[in-house]
Amino acid sequence: MTLSMPKIGSWRLDDLVKDPAAREFQEFLESIVNKVEQLERKRGELDNDVSFVEFENFLHSIEEISEKVNIASGYAHLSYAADTSSNERAALVTKMGTFASNITNKLLFFDLWFKKELDEKNALRLIESVSPVYREHLQHLRLLAKYTLTESEERIINTLEVTGTSALIKIYDRMTSGFEFVVRLKRGRKSITKTFINREKLLTLTRSTKAAEREASYKSLLQVYKKNSGVLGEIYQNRIIEWRDECLNMRGFKSPISVTNTQNDLDDATVDTLLSVCRRNSIVFQEYFKQKAKMLGVKKLQRYHLYAPLTIKEADQKRFAYGKAVDTVLQTFEDFHPKFRELAEKIFNEQHIDSEIRKSKLGGAFCSSISPNMTPYVLLNFDGKSRDVSTMAHEFGHAIHSMTSSDKPLTVWHAPLPLAETASVFAEMLLNDKLSERLTKVERRILLAEQIDDLYATIMRQAYFTLFEIDAHRAVAEQNATIDAVSELYLNNLKEQFGDSVNITHDFQWEWLYIPHFYHSPFYCYAYSFGNLLVVSLYQQFKSEGKSSFIPKYFNILSAGGSQKPEYLLKESGIDISKDEFWQQGFDLVAAKIQELKVMNK
Repeated sequence: MTLSMPKIGSWRLDDLVKDPAAREFQEFLESIVNKVEQLERKRGELDNDVSFVEFENFLHSIEEISEKVNIASGYAHLSYAADTSSNERAALVTKMGTFASNITNKLLFFDLWFKKELDEKNALRLIESVSPVYREHLQHLRLLAKYTLTESEERIINTLEVTGTSALIKIYDRMTSGFEFVVRLKRGRKSITKTFINREKLLTLTRSTKAAEREASYKSLLQVYKKNSGVLGEIYQNRIIEWRDECLNMRGFKSPISVTNTQNDLDDATVDTLLSVCRRNSIVFQEYFKQKAKMLGVKKLQRYHLYAPLTIKEADQKRFAYGKAVDTVLQTFEDFHPKFRELAEKIFNEQHIDSEIRKSKLGGAFCSSISPNMTPYVLLNFDGKSRDVSTMAHEFGHAIHSMTSSDKPLTVWHAPLPLAETASVFAEMLLNDKLSERLTKVERRILLAEQIDDLYATIMRQAYFTLFEIDAHRAVAEQNATIDAVSELYLNNLKEQFGDSVNITHDFQWEWLYIPHFYHSPFYCYAYSFGNLLVVSLYQQFKSEGKSSFIPKYFNILSAGGSQKPEYLLKESGIDISKDEFWQQGFDLVAAKIQELKVMNK
């Protein structure tokens, strides 16, 4: 199908649900319940002697049910993301959360039987007999057995999740999506006030060519979050306490971050190595920020100006019409491999993209992959900046990753968190190379600085976010730390990562409150450090080996989904993530880029 000229706008969700108020949707939900009841009646067939055929049939039935639940829940969440002010959509999210929790509870018997009741000999027999694509997943499930509770306890946790932590996080999302930000600027003797109803629109000013706009935007952002710190902070405190009570006290994980590591099928030692190397290399970016201060003609960089572009002319900043941005990204993908473009075009052809900025729409950007049988959905807040084009490439990369592994069954379709950025960041790097070909020397200089800024934001910043979470979870759970104490921890975290390269004002102690990953997915952030350093290595391979040698290995990684343990999959491509040397080579490349920028500025 030929792609028609794309226009900025909202997505079409009727591929999922045509009308949530219609009888048809209710019948769809009832069909899920009926399928679950049929499976429950077969519960007695699960014993040590069950055949691998019967066992695999259970797997397929659960996947069929899960896919239908994903469709219904996915519709609710995407609809809500498009308009967080809608009471009807918020209510549907709650309804579907309860529905999904009930279904999960009814199907717990299979998961618990396989983890805790099936003896080791027959577990091995089934793992070796079923389709090979399931084997790593099933082996991982057996390893998780020691963290699994009884069926009644698991049901209680799932039930309370809907009105407990999930409800608090929804309150966080709804509050923060509704914030208005007032920016006050001076134009000579005049005072100008601008009101922003979308945080993402406000944050574009943090990269403005005008220092006053950068500072005013940050002050507005931090003031609003400080004003709401009581409620937002209490939500976070409760998130930490719930995490500790369930995961450490009840399930027996040894530390808060071990929960995420285990879910990602990563050893604690591997993540410790990653964070240790990041911490050791903070000097790399500190040197960059000192150099950047010289380039900007200031004695020392203020935190307000961390992402200041290396130009004082707004006209030097590249602007993109939406259609031009789409065309640039698609051409970049086609130059790498026609399959990349073909998959990305499906997003537009099926109207699975919401790109416009509007009031009450969820901020940021994401890719939502609901089923291996459906094209993913992409949310953007496109404002025409070059980084908006990069964000587009990034989210399309996520979608391409999902579609590349769509031949895998639902259970092992999604890539594990450490590999989740493999296609998205790679897509950004392809785009940056493409843009560099078309830019003037001044524009290339600006783009290189933006790349280094982004490498800081996606590697070092994310690693220090994780280090902050480790400290915050300990302080709240073990020391009953107040919101002010947590904010002080964050300020100290900033001082360590920047050293003497950047001046940090006290208002940045409230910055952590607007990082949604802390609330939604504790310790998620190190995946960005992991993913970006991994992609730097892969991209170096691509540039040195060429397409013919590299592309088959790359598609092998993408198409694996979650069917292989990350360490084993990457070793097939010559990458050992347990070694300091692997992570260090990423920082060596960053240092080389900083040196290149220095040369360009002579």
